Amino acid sequence: MRYVVFNRKGGVGKSTITCNLAAVAAEDGARVLVVDLDPQGNATQYLSGRQPGEIEPNLHGYFDETLGFRLSRTPPSSFAHATSVDGVHLLAAASELSELQPKLESRHKIYKLRDLLDVLNSYDHVFIDTPPAVNFFTVSALIASHRCLIPFDCDEFSRRALYRLLDTVREVREDHNPKLEVGGVVVNQFDARANLPGQLVAELEEEGLPVLSPYLGATVKVRESHQQHQPLVTYLPRHKVSEQFRVLWRGLRDAS
Repeated sequence: MRYVVFNRKGGVGKSTITCNLAAVAAEDGARVLVVDLDPQGNATQYLSGRQPGEIEPNLHGYFDETLGFRLSRTPPSSFAHATSVDGVHLLAAASELSELQPKLESRHKIYKLRDLLDVLNSYDHVFIDTPPAVNFFTVSALIASHRCLIPFDCDEFSRRALYRLLDTVREVREDHNPKLEVGGVVVNQFDARANLPGQLVAELEEEGLPVLSPYLGATVKVRESHQQHQPLVTYLPRHKVSEQFRVLWRGLRDAS
C-alpha cells in the first residue's frame, strides 16, 4: 500500500507523520520505503541525519535521468538507502529538485514516480512526504499512491483549506489515478485542554469528513526526536504520542 501525506500548508507535521507511521509499520514487521519529495528534505534529515543532497543517488538524480536518453541508467534499487530505523529504506531528497521542476513539467514526466515505485515492488508499504504546495512533485505523489493522508492543524485556516485539498485529490483521481482514495484526516498537535481544537474536529466529523483517531497530541518531544534523527516511536517508544501513532497505524492497516 502506498500512502501520500499531503497538505499545501507548511509546518503541519507532514514529515513527522510520514516518518513515524513508517517506523511503526516497520516495527509491525513490514518492509517500508519512505519517499522524500520535498526539496527541503525534512524526512531525509529525520531518518538519516544528513542534509538533502548528501545522500546519493537521490531523487534528483532519478528525475534527471528521465529527461534524456542514456545508454545505461542507475538501477532503481540503488536509489533506496537504509536509514536509522530497521526495516525502513529511503528515497532521499535533494534541494536541486526544485530546479528540475519546470523541465519535468514541460516534458510530461508526471508518471515517472509511479513507474519507479512499480519497479521497487518488494516493499509492503510506501510513505511519501510532499512539499507544501500543489506542484509537479505533489501531483506525482498523488498519482503514484493508493491512500492520501491529510494532516490537520487545529485552526480555522486549516479547516477552510481542507476542502481545497479534498478537491485536488478528487481531481487527480478523476484525471490520473482512479485508485486514489482519501485515507483520512490526521489531526495533529491536538490539545484537549483548549476549546477550539475540539470544536473544529467535531465540526469536521459532523460534516462527514473521514477524521482518523486517535488525534495526535502536542509534545516538544517530537522536536527532540528530530534533533536525534529518530522518529518519536523509536526515540521514546513508550511516549503517549508514540502509542497514538501505533493505534493510528493499526487502524490504517486494518482499513486497507
